[in-house]
Amino acid sequence: MTRDIMAEIKQEITDHPVILYMKGTRLMPQCGFSAAVVSILEEMGVQFKDVDILVDAEKRQAIKEYTDWPTIPQLYVKGQFIGGCDIVRDMHAKGELEPLIKKA
Repeated sequence: MTRDIMAEIKQEITDHPVILYMKGTRLMPQCGFSAAVVSILEEMGVQFKDVDILVDAEKRQAIKEYTDWPTIPQLYVKGQFIGGCDIVRDMHAKGELEPLIKKA
C-alpha cells in the first residue's frame, strides 16, 4: 500500500481547527522559529495540534509543496494556511491573529 502523503496532510488540516507543522514538538521545539510560534499560541491559550516534521522526511518535503511555502513552521487555522514564523509574529503584534483563531 502506497502512502498518499498529500491526502494525509489535507486530512490533518481538516481534522484540527489549529495545526502547526513544526520542527520538534510543542514541549521540545527544535528550532527558534518553531519555538516562537508555539510561544505565541500558548500565550493566547490556543489549543492546537503540533506535527513534528523532523520525524517524517516525506511529510517535511510534502508540507512545503502543499502550500508552496519553503519554510517550517507552518500554521493553519480552519484549513487555511496562515504562514510561517514572521507572518505569525506580525499578525500577533498587530492584533490580527487572536480574532482569527477565536473564530476557529
